[in-house]
Amino acid sequence: MRRILTALGCALAIGFLGGAAPVGPPATPQAAAAGPGAPPSGAHALTAQDLEAWLDGFFPYALQRADIAGAVVVVVKDDQVLLAKGYGYSDVARRKPIDPATTLFRPGSISKLFTWTAVMQQVEQGRLDLDRDVNAYLDFRIPPKDGKPITLRDLMTHTPGFEEHGKALFVSDPRKLMTLAQWEHTQLPKRIFPPGEVPAYSNYGASTAGYIVQRVSGEPFEQYVERHIFAPLGMTHATFRQPLPAALAPDMAQSYRLGSGDPKPFEFVNGAPAGGLAASGGDLAKLMIAFMNEGQGAQGRILKPETVRLMLSPAFQAAAPLDGMSLGWFMDDRNGHRARGHGGDLQYHHSQLDILPDDHVGLFVSLDSAGLGPASGAIRNALYRGFMDRYFPAPAPDEPALPTAKADGAKIAGPYELSRRGQTTPLALERLIQQLNVNVDDKGLISAPMIDRLFGVPPRKWREVAPMVWREQGGKSRLAAVMKDGKVVALTTDDLPQVAVLQPVPPSWRMKWRMPGLALSLAVLFAFVFTWPVAALARRAYGQRFALAGRAAMLHRAARATALLDLAFVLAWVGTFVSVGSDISRANASLDPVLRAEQVLGVLGLIGLVFVVWNLVEVWRGKDRSWWAKTASLLLLLACLFVDWTLFDVHAFNLSLAY
Repeated sequence: MRRILTALGCALAIGFLGGAAPVGPPATPQAAAAGPGAPPSGAHALTAQDLEAWLDGFFPYALQRADIAGAVVVVVKDDQVLLAKGYGYSDVARRKPIDPATTLFRPGSISKLFTWTAVMQQVEQGRLDLDRDVNAYLDFRIPPKDGKPITLRDLMTHTPGFEEHGKALFVSDPRKLMTLAQWEHTQLPKRIFPPGEVPAYSNYGASTAGYIVQRVSGEPFEQYVERHIFAPLGMTHATFRQPLPAALAPDMAQSYRLGSGDPKPFEFVNGAPAGGLAASGGDLAKLMIAFMNEGQGAQGRILKPETVRLMLSPAFQAAAPLDGMSLGWFMDDRNGHRARGHGGDLQYHHSQLDILPDDHVGLFVSLDSAGLGPASGAIRNALYRGFMDRYFPAPAPDEPALPTAKADGAKIAGPYELSRRGQTTPLALERLIQQLNVNVDDKGLISAPMIDRLFGVPPRKWREVAPMVWREQGGKSRLAAVMKDGKVVALTTDDLPQVAVLQPVPPSWRMKWRMPGLALSLAVLFAFVFTWPVAALARRAYGQRFALAGRAAMLHRAARATALLDLAFVLAWVGTFVSVGSDISRANASLDPVLRAEQVLGVLGLIGLVFVVWNLVEVWRGKDRSWWAKTASLLLLLACLFVDWTLFDVHAFNLSLAY
């Protein structure tokens, strides 16, 4: 299953400008050894000398074990860069080192921090209202959901209710880039939740906010950010322009899936406000300093102090008492210190930015490779948590378990799915393959093995320390449930940024019986398809004639042809998703003819279902037909029905080309 998640999940869920990188310990024991180890009894002094020694012990080994080409790390303190350092290479073949001041990385969804800053600048100027229907600022209409419109506040807290959308988000050819207006007009996702209620991370929502800034300011988004954010911050090695300007292109770090492999093409991002930024670590330090200095940059102010305070204040909380969302910033409080941050993930570059506003400390890291398995997320988060435990330590809480632990554990046990999902498009496939189970033992301790495996951590047990709140044993992460009418409606954990929650899987979608049923049905179809020509060859070899004639022979062949069509449809459809999972830039209009051809296969298979039913009737009415023939006709019908039902549920027959 982990291989399926790796192959398909990249194209289906968290991989799309993730920004929601898993927060957890290192992926492997080896990575843990490269990290900080146990929290010290007292804080180390945050000096350049101590920090560099610690990072030098962390990064070289971590990058080598994870097969990552290079990384940049920048730490700011008291409005100054305390340390900026590169590790590994920006170009492996040329052995080109990383220069923190000039080497450009693709920080993915950290781009959104500039988009939200631009929104708040327009709020300050009175051109935008955080609580007004966004349709007032658009030249197209977003339909209401349950009678409720979307506001900018919803967009900034990732609660507009959009389902996941991935088509044309990445392209490998700059000629396929859309203008921001084209992207907004043609890629509108459906809304599956009412606004302001359920967090479901949305790249389209962030892009919409950037488009609104472009419309009300009268400036192209890229130019607006350059003039009103980059310039006052003194950011000279940063751009939203794609392709890169000629002056900056030579400084761009290469992109790698594995550092030991060949470099990958530059990733062009449609909907640039959601993830189109290229910037050096040194320039992103200037953004961190400005937000910790209440909006004052090196060469000018980008926001008023009261606006910065508003942006960094809690704005939405999915499950108390866990952290929630500020206006555009993830809340990631740690060891009693207020922290705000954002992650960013393209296919190959992976980044994390965190600030401690009250301590005037900030940390930025970016990797130019995906690395092995979940290594990129594990390294970033081991760095952040190790940094906090080294310089701002606090002991792990030791609360006693509640007497209600067993009963409450039973309430939350079961399978869950992410609220960030495709639901009305073929991306609904993730609803079957990315379910996360929560278990409870006879002592009331709960476990979530799929979450642990997803984040590459050893198996953990959680005990209830407050009503419907659990803490991992010997650790600091919490898990909380949201209850309604005595039932769980959402579950979330400190391991996940609060831009998505886990929701109970409906009984009809549960993987524990759906997947075995699908596997058995496909095996039946394969058996019929395989034995059809084998039987014909055997008859020819032994000089025997086909026993059926007329209508019975026609229905026999039509039923097996239907099995072939269904099997071919499933294999082609899954193959397309695996292909897209290996390179999500393939998910664009050029894939449409392939999808159309697959849809034709699917429709022909549905039509063929009539012949499968007819064949069943013909066989069971025939007085001379064997019980084996009757049983086989029934098995074939059940297999076709189960496969078609599943394909309908994951919208494989969806004639729309939006996803």
